[in-house]
Amino acid sequence: MQALRSFLSRDFLDRLPETRRPLPWLALLCLLLWLPGFFSIPAGDRDESRFAQASRQMVETGDLVRIRFGEVERNKKPAGIHWLQAGSVRVLETLRLGDRHDIWAYRIPSLAGALLAVLATAHFGRLLVGRRAAFLGAALLAGCFVLGVETHIAKTDAALLGSVVLAMGLMARAYLQPAGFGPGAAAGFWLVLGVSILLKGPIAPMVAALAAITLAVADRAWTNGAPWLRALRPGWGVPLMVLAAAPWFIAVTIATEGRFLAEALGGDMLSKVGGADENHWGPPGYYLLSFGIAAFPGAFLVLRAAPGAWADRLQPGTRFLLAWAVPTWLVFEAVTTKLPHYVLPAYPALMLLAAAWALDPLRQAPPRWLAWLSTAGALAAAAGLGIAAAALPILADGRVDALSLLGLPAAALFCWGLLRMLREGAPARAGLLAVLLAIPLQATALGLVLPRLEAPWISPRLAAAVQAAAPGLPDERFGVVGYHEPSLLFALGGEIRLLRDGAAAADFLAGEPGRLVAVGDRDLARFRSAAEARGLAVAERGSVAGFNYSRGRRVALTLYGTNR
Repeated sequence: MQALRSFLSRDFLDRLPETRRPLPWLALLCLLLWLPGFFSIPAGDRDESRFAQASRQMVETGDLVRIRFGEVERNKKPAGIHWLQAGSVRVLETLRLGDRHDIWAYRIPSLAGALLAVLATAHFGRLLVGRRAAFLGAALLAGCFVLGVETHIAKTDAALLGSVVLAMGLMARAYLQPAGFGPGAAAGFWLVLGVSILLKGPIAPMVAALAAITLAVADRAWTNGAPWLRALRPGWGVPLMVLAAAPWFIAVTIATEGRFLAEALGGDMLSKVGGADENHWGPPGYYLLSFGIAAFPGAFLVLRAAPGAWADRLQPGTRFLLAWAVPTWLVFEAVTTKLPHYVLPAYPALMLLAAAWALDPLRQAPPRWLAWLSTAGALAAAAGLGIAAAALPILADGRVDALSLLGLPAAALFCWGLLRMLREGAPARAGLLAVLLAIPLQATALGLVLPRLEAPWISPRLAAAVQAAAPGLPDERFGVVGYHEPSLLFALGGEIRLLRDGAAAADFLAGEPGRLVAVGDRDLARFRSAAEARGLAVAERGSVAGFNYSRGRRVALTLYGTNR
């Protein structure tokens, strides 16, 4: 109890942002928040398994130009994340710390990108909002639930965020200190944007361009010449950005005999780079509605700070952060799919604005209704996470998991600590304490609950069943009907056969001795009928049942082999 009181003390919470070495403390905070579940959550559907399998095929084939998922080429997407994932796997295999079959090996770039984003927010934030507020803003970013989730997914968004914060941090230096912004810093800005194009196409340059346009209009750049824009040296900087991304585009165009270039010029690549090929829908204002859980636990502080930040918009640092966050948010709200991670590029700016407001002794108090709404949202998000952690094993697997129940006291502790600090009128302490108290809550959800579920993780259990039924079976001798999720290719290999229906499964089994097929419950009747018609003697070799969360339905798979 004494340790808890010390942890919650005003002295500790006030002194932590004053530390002389903020970056190691922030790195430790990130690891405490993100490592639970990082190694143990199985490969997820759908994007993670697609990215990881394509990167594994790069490692296995040595082809670093064309992106393949199974037998399908996916060259519409930039290759940067695959290079990072393939590189991390190679390093881990060389050091004998992991191998290409471990999904966490492909998550390393996501973890590194998120860590870079937090540390860069602290580093560049000092110029924008001061040292103490920069520490608090970086801590709030580290605690964002959606960023913690992204570190556990082997795809582009967390890595992209790192490049966005680097680029916008350099741009902030050019805006606030144009006289001291030399050609080396300008080259770094454009090179970072060029590298970001290889991660997720034009997203990072779009964020920078939107901020530049907003600042130019707000500052009436036509009257003062925009010294910050001259400091960025766009005349040779834009060609440098293009040059940084050009080699892969040229190589993949040659490797695909021009198909890549034709698709890009036809607009197909750009439409899919930001995720618009996913059919997710949400009502207008969806990102704002989901912000409370996506940016938990710092969302309450952002909402409280919003009126004060807008009132303070004439201050250069605040002006820059608003120009970074607001247009980016509005554009993603208008044109992209409704998934919370798409507005991640705006989060660092929002967290710095919230931290600056919280630490300002002359801050403008929010309207009472907004203060009440922000507090209620934070408490509801914490309670929701705690209840979800406790209930998920019951809903998914039909069992009570004692460890998952730890989410309930973790949520209660969070609510008690937050209310205590808010009653004292200390929003900065409340924000930092909220991040610290989110550690056990997120650790329960990501480290104890998700990895221990059975129903959602069908592919690894099916792979284990195949190994038990036919040890060492080559992947091309295994076929499946009724469950075609990408995680299956990652679990069993890129050469497995994805079959159309039960009749195709019978044909596959009859084609060659020693084959094995998994048949979904909806195709069983047709499979058995087709096998009987062919005079094929089949034997059941095992079964796996679970919940296909990508399709939103239960599925049962039965393994069959032949008796001959």
